[in-house]
Amino acid sequence: MEDAEGADAPKKKNPMVGTIIAAVVVTILGGGGGWFVGGLLAPSSASHDAPAAAAAAPAAPAKAEEHGGGGHGEKKPEGLPHAFTEAGGVLQLDPMTVNLAYPSENWIRLELALVFKEHPDVAVAKSIQDDLTAYLRTVSLQQIQGPRGFQYLKDDIQERVDLRSEGRVSDVIFRTFVVQ
Repeated sequence: MEDAEGADAPKKKNPMVGTIIAAVVVTILGGGGGWFVGGLLAPSSASHDAPAAAAAAPAAPAKAEEHGGGGHGEKKPEGLPHAFTEAGGVLQLDPMTVNLAYPSENWIRLELALVFKEHPDVAVAKSIQDDLTAYLRTVSLQQIQGPRGFQYLKDDIQERVDLRSEGRVSDVIFRTFVVQ
Protein backbone atom coordinates (compact mmCIF):
# COMPACT_ATOMS: atom_id res chain seq x y z
CA MET A 1 0.00 0.00 0.00
CA GLU A 2 2.79 2.39 0.80
CA ASP A 3 4.25 1.93 -2.69
CA ALA A 4 0.96 3.01 -4.30
CA GLU A 5 0.80 6.17 -2.19
CA GLY A 6 4.45 6.93 -2.91
CA ALA A 7 3.88 6.72 -6.67
CA ASP A 8 0.99 9.23 -6.55
CA ALA A 9 2.95 11.81 -4.54
CA PRO A 10 5.29 12.97 -7.37
CA LYS A 11 2.34 13.47 -9.76
CA LYS A 12 0.70 16.17 -7.56
CA LYS A 13 1.46 19.69 -8.79
CA ASN A 14 1.95 22.69 -6.58
CA PRO A 15 -1.17 24.94 -6.93
CA MET A 16 0.97 28.01 -6.26
CA VAL A 17 2.86 27.61 -9.57
CA GLY A 18 -0.38 27.80 -11.57
CA THR A 19 -1.50 30.89 -9.65
CA ILE A 20 1.82 32.67 -10.24
CA ILE A 21 1.77 31.86 -13.97
CA ALA A 22 -1.81 33.13 -14.27
CA ALA A 23 -0.92 36.35 -12.41
CA VAL A 24 2.08 36.99 -14.68
CA VAL A 25 0.00 36.42 -17.84
CA VAL A 26 -2.79 38.73 -16.62
CA THR A 27 -0.22 41.41 -15.67
CA ILE A 28 1.43 41.28 -19.08
CA LEU A 29 -1.94 41.45 -20.87
CA GLY A 30 -3.08 44.36 -18.69
CA GLY A 31 0.15 46.28 -19.20
CA GLY A 32 0.11 45.73 -22.95
CA GLY A 33 -3.53 46.78 -23.18
CA GLY A 34 -2.84 49.90 -21.10
CA TRP A 35 0.11 50.82 -23.30
CA PHE A 36 -2.00 50.37 -26.43
CA VAL A 37 -4.95 52.43 -25.13
CA GLY A 38 -2.55 55.09 -23.82
CA GLY A 39 -1.00 55.36 -27.27
CA LEU A 40 -4.43 55.85 -28.81
CA LEU A 41 -5.57 58.49 -26.31
CA ALA A 42 -2.33 60.44 -25.94
CA PRO A 43 -0.12 60.03 -29.00
CA SER A 44 3.54 60.80 -28.59
CA SER A 45 4.18 64.52 -28.12
CA ALA A 46 7.28 64.60 -30.35
CA SER A 47 5.33 63.76 -33.48
CA HIS A 48 2.61 66.37 -32.89
CA ASP A 49 4.52 69.28 -31.30
CA ALA A 50 6.48 70.28 -34.39
CA PRO A 51 3.44 71.08 -36.60
CA ALA A 52 1.73 72.92 -33.73
CA ALA A 53 4.84 75.01 -33.04
CA ALA A 54 5.24 75.81 -36.74
CA ALA A 55 1.62 76.91 -36.98
CA ALA A 56 1.83 79.05 -33.82
CA ALA A 57 5.00 80.89 -34.83
CA PRO A 58 3.43 82.94 -37.68
CA ALA A 59 0.40 83.76 -35.53
CA ALA A 60 2.47 85.45 -32.79
CA PRO A 61 3.74 88.41 -34.89
CA ALA A 62 0.27 88.93 -36.36
CA LYS A 63 -1.20 89.11 -32.86
CA ALA A 64 1.44 91.64 -31.77
CA GLU A 65 0.71 93.84 -34.80
CA GLU A 66 -3.01 93.67 -34.04
CA HIS A 67 -2.45 95.38 -30.70
CA GLY A 68 -0.30 98.18 -32.07
CA GLY A 69 3.11 96.57 -32.04
CA GLY A 70 4.96 94.19 -29.84
CA GLY A 71 6.49 96.63 -27.37
CA HIS A 72 7.19 95.20 -23.94
CA GLY A 73 6.33 98.43 -22.16
CA GLU A 74 2.70 98.43 -23.32
CA LYS A 75 -0.03 97.51 -20.89
CA LYS A 76 -2.88 95.19 -21.70
CA PRO A 77 -6.32 96.74 -21.32
CA GLU A 78 -7.79 95.89 -17.92
CA GLY A 79 -11.36 95.49 -16.72
CA LEU A 80 -14.34 94.28 -18.65
CA PRO A 81 -14.50 92.77 -21.19
CA HIS A 82 -12.13 89.83 -21.02
CA ALA A 83 -13.32 88.02 -24.10
CA PHE A 84 -12.33 84.43 -24.67
CA THR A 85 -13.86 84.51 -28.12
CA GLU A 86 -16.06 87.24 -29.45
CA ALA A 87 -17.58 84.82 -31.96
CA GLY A 88 -18.43 82.37 -29.18
CA GLY A 89 -20.06 85.06 -27.06
CA VAL A 90 -18.08 84.27 -23.90
CA LEU A 91 -17.24 87.20 -21.63
CA GLN A 92 -15.05 86.82 -18.54
CA LEU A 93 -16.03 88.87 -15.52
CA ASP A 94 -13.46 90.48 -13.26
CA PRO A 95 -12.60 88.43 -10.15
CA MET A 96 -14.94 89.08 -7.22
CA THR A 97 -13.43 88.99 -3.73
CA VAL A 98 -15.77 89.75 -0.83
CA ASN A 99 -16.13 88.94 2.87
CA LEU A 100 -18.83 86.46 3.76
CA ALA A 101 -21.75 87.53 5.92
CA TYR A 102 -20.86 85.02 8.64
CA PRO A 103 -18.13 84.49 9.80
CA SER A 104 -17.01 87.90 8.58
CA GLU A 105 -13.30 87.02 8.75
CA ASN A 106 -13.81 84.49 5.93
CA TRP A 107 -13.85 85.66 2.35
CA ILE A 108 -14.78 84.24 -1.03
CA ARG A 109 -13.07 84.75 -4.39
CA LEU A 110 -15.06 83.89 -7.48
CA GLU A 111 -14.16 84.19 -11.16
CA LEU A 112 -16.97 83.69 -13.64
CA ALA A 113 -17.46 83.81 -17.38
CA LEU A 114 -20.80 84.45 -19.06
CA VAL A 115 -21.89 82.70 -22.24
CA PHE A 116 -24.16 85.04 -24.19
CA LYS A 117 -26.68 83.69 -26.68
CA GLU A 118 -25.78 86.40 -29.18
CA HIS A 119 -23.07 89.06 -28.96
CA PRO A 120 -21.59 89.87 -25.52
CA ASP A 121 -23.06 92.95 -23.83
CA VAL A 122 -20.59 94.71 -21.52
CA ALA A 123 -23.27 96.78 -19.77
CA VAL A 124 -25.29 93.67 -18.89
CA ALA A 125 -22.12 91.91 -17.72
CA LYS A 126 -21.24 94.86 -15.46
CA SER A 127 -24.70 94.92 -13.89
CA ILE A 128 -24.54 91.13 -13.37
CA GLN A 129 -21.16 91.45 -11.68
CA ASP A 130 -22.41 94.22 -9.37
CA ASP A 131 -25.48 92.15 -8.46
CA LEU A 132 -23.42 89.01 -7.79
CA THR A 133 -20.93 90.93 -5.64
CA ALA A 134 -23.77 92.27 -3.51
CA TYR A 135 -25.31 88.79 -3.28
CA LEU A 136 -22.03 87.14 -2.22
CA ARG A 137 -21.82 89.55 0.74
CA THR A 138 -25.05 88.03 2.10
CA VAL A 139 -23.88 84.40 1.93
CA SER A 140 -22.69 82.60 5.06
CA LEU A 141 -20.05 79.90 5.20
CA GLN A 142 -22.61 77.31 6.33
CA GLN A 143 -24.69 77.91 3.19
CA ILE A 144 -21.87 77.01 0.79
CA GLN A 145 -20.19 74.17 2.65
CA GLY A 146 -19.95 70.84 0.90
CA PRO A 147 -21.04 69.77 -2.56
CA ARG A 148 -24.71 70.46 -1.90
CA GLY A 149 -23.96 74.00 -0.70
CA PHE A 150 -21.82 74.67 -3.76
CA GLN A 151 -24.62 73.40 -6.02
CA TYR A 152 -27.10 75.71 -4.27
CA LEU A 153 -24.70 78.63 -4.79
CA LYS A 154 -24.35 77.78 -8.49
CA ASP A 155 -28.12 77.55 -8.86
CA ASP A 156 -28.62 80.89 -7.07
CA ILE A 157 -26.01 82.59 -9.26
CA GLN A 158 -27.52 81.11 -12.44
CA GLU A 159 -30.98 82.34 -11.38
CA ARG A 160 -29.68 85.85 -10.65
CA VAL A 161 -27.86 85.95 -14.00
CA ASP A 162 -31.01 84.81 -15.82
CA LEU A 163 -33.08 87.53 -14.14
CA ARG A 164 -30.52 90.31 -14.63
CA SER A 165 -29.74 89.44 -18.27
CA GLU A 166 -33.39 88.86 -19.21
CA GLY A 167 -32.47 85.61 -20.95
CA ARG A 168 -29.50 86.93 -22.96
CA VAL A 169 -26.98 84.80 -21.01
CA SER A 170 -27.29 81.08 -21.65
CA ASP A 171 -24.71 79.75 -19.17
CA VAL A 172 -22.40 80.74 -16.33
CA ILE A 173 -18.92 79.19 -16.26
CA PHE A 174 -17.17 78.93 -12.89
CA ARG A 175 -13.46 79.53 -13.48
CA THR A 176 -12.32 79.69 -9.84
CA PHE A 177 -14.02 79.35 -6.48
CA VAL A 178 -12.02 79.89 -3.32
CA VAL A 179 -13.24 80.25 0.25
CA GLN A 180 -10.75 81.16 2.94
